[in-house]
Amino acid sequence: MAKNLVIVESPAKAKTIEKFLGNDFKVMSSYGHIRDLKKKDFSIDIDNNFEPIYEIPTDKKKVVTELKAAAKNAETVWLASDEDREGEAISWHLYDVLDLKNKDTKRIVFHEITKSAIQEAVKNPREINRYLVDAQQARRVLDRIVGFELSPVLWRKIKPALSAGRVQSVAVRLIVEREREIQNFKTEASYRVVALFVKEENGQQYEIKAEYNKRLKTKEEALTLLEKLKTSVFSVGDVTTIPETWFLRGADDDGGTTLVRIGKDNLYEDGLR
Repeated sequence: MAKNLVIVESPAKAKTIEKFLGNDFKVMSSYGHIRDLKKKDFSIDIDNNFEPIYEIPTDKKKVVTELKAAAKNAETVWLASDEDREGEAISWHLYDVLDLKNKDTKRIVFHEITKSAIQEAVKNPREINRYLVDAQQARRVLDRIVGFELSPVLWRKIKPALSAGRVQSVAVRLIVEREREIQNFKTEASYRVVALFVKEENGQQYEIKAEYNKRLKTKEEALTLLEKLKTSVFSVGDVTTIPETWFLRGADDDGGTTLVRIGKDNLYEDGLR
């Protein structure tokens, strides 16, 4: 009797891996997931922190029975499902359904079916990654919530047998809400008042452009303000100096164009101005 039981997802991998590991290892397949949400029920306890309610499908009960018997006779069980979200969830379901013990269970992953890769995986086991398991469960729960709530609407409004997805449904809603905002938007005219001040000093003429800090709703308001401004006296208050920025364009080592930003002070220091 083999001391070690290795459980993989695909039966096609089982025999090859068993040859690589030798007589102390027995390799069996779970044929994918062994447990899932009930097909015809909602199967999510929303009042209990969205707890999923799982069942073993009829077509997987024989597989589970065989795996349980093999795990009971093995000293160590090696969970070797794929290293992704679904694979990690499969290992977690196997651990739970087969009533495995942590001290007798090891999680291994490999990325190629070669003798060296399999043996290296056995040398470096780890624990089940609960973050990946939770991520898979969250995706599954969202699928079920969205599907059960929205799919019947599609059957009534469009045609039977359609299903609503968790991603597309949210995206469609965002698009619809944005489109409604666009359709309901009411355009409003507004008026700006801009003045150009001309001052002459030491034989030089200066121009200063200024804008009134409020938008006016009607043309009448704008004209009324202009009339008041004609007799007003203007003066310069605080002055804020904005540093000049120069750009030099040149070719880089790859023959492309490079745009270099240089401040005013750099130009003085380098004698370029």
